[in-house]
Amino acid sequence: MGLRVLITNIELYSRTGTPLYVRDLALELQRQGHRPAVYTLEKGVIARELVAAGIPVADHLRRLDRQPEIIHGHHFVTTRSAVQFYPGVPAIFVCHDHVSPNDRAPFHSRIRRYFGSSRVCVERLIREGVPAGNARLLPNFVDTKRFLPRPPLPAQARRALVFSNYAATETHLPAISDACRRAGLELEVVGAGVGHVVAQPESILGQYDIVFAKAKAAIEAMAVGAAVILCDYRGVGPMVTSAEFDDLRPLNFGFQALRAPLQPESILEQIARYDPQDAARVRDMLRASAGLDQTVQSLVDTYQEVIAEFGGASPDPAEGRTRQPLLQKRLMLKVLRAWGALQPAHRSSIRKLPGFGPIRDKGKRMLFD
Repeated sequence: MGLRVLITNIELYSRTGTPLYVRDLALELQRQGHRPAVYTLEKGVIARELVAAGIPVADHLRRLDRQPEIIHGHHFVTTRSAVQFYPGVPAIFVCHDHVSPNDRAPFHSRIRRYFGSSRVCVERLIREGVPAGNARLLPNFVDTKRFLPRPPLPAQARRALVFSNYAATETHLPAISDACRRAGLELEVVGAGVGHVVAQPESILGQYDIVFAKAKAAIEAMAVGAAVILCDYRGVGPMVTSAEFDDLRPLNFGFQALRAPLQPESILEQIARYDPQDAARVRDMLRASAGLDQTVQSLVDTYQEVIAEFGGASPDPAEGRTRQPLLQKRLMLKVLRAWGALQPAHRSSIRKLPGFGPIRDKGKRMLFD
């Protein structure tokens, strides 16, 4: 029988970074013969997809009917809760965000490995107290069985896509729209910020010649063979080329790569670097180095190392199953979910109300402490 792996994540209701990472990880573990389960504070569409695939998902640890052999932790609150609930079970922790309070490093003698999905996340772990030798890079992956190569790109780019949940008129969309208009590109947008979420992006990415994205979204676009320009509300990065690929991958094609100002001129400069042949080389490099199957096999090797390393130890007599006071955190997640569904103008009006600042700060303490 395969390994019993418990994956934690603070929420599974949004089609964003870590929920999608958890979904793909759990499904691939199952495909490779292991027995994953997932613990989250709030279920949703991603949880339903996992349950439909036969993978248990619980919002209370006591509802899971089997004890894991290893905990794969995401997020401080859920990782800490799972480690405390299962005495004697070792864990690893993966940081996916270099600033979110959710991703700060939890410390426990049974958390044996720490990983960051980008170099800046590794730096955060070290800054928060993880020994440098135990803070390692775990680059993001793509399911190459889902994201299949598209036909060759045209000699001249015609269609472009902004693939980002943060794209909106208040963020980076105006600069990209202006640049594409000036470059003669037809532009479309996919993401929560414009109310156009696509559950199966692999079905549409091959329709576009240039894709504006970062991090996991950029990786998925590269995997199909689109020419990818790294861009988000924080700034503009380069078009990913085969010459720059090895430098950009440790950055997760993300935050640290966005070095140019968010201006149409910066974007036009990258559009001018469009090269169909080089985009195909990038596609092949990405697919050879970032496949979901090989990443998960590497993770399984790590799980087995940690289990073997910890296997002879007896549970600490002082340890016992504890229940974290999580009701407030669940309520705050629901508030944040409702906040995210508001129109930007409504959020702006609410921010101006008297007392908004102290209420916001108290809510953050409730969620992240």
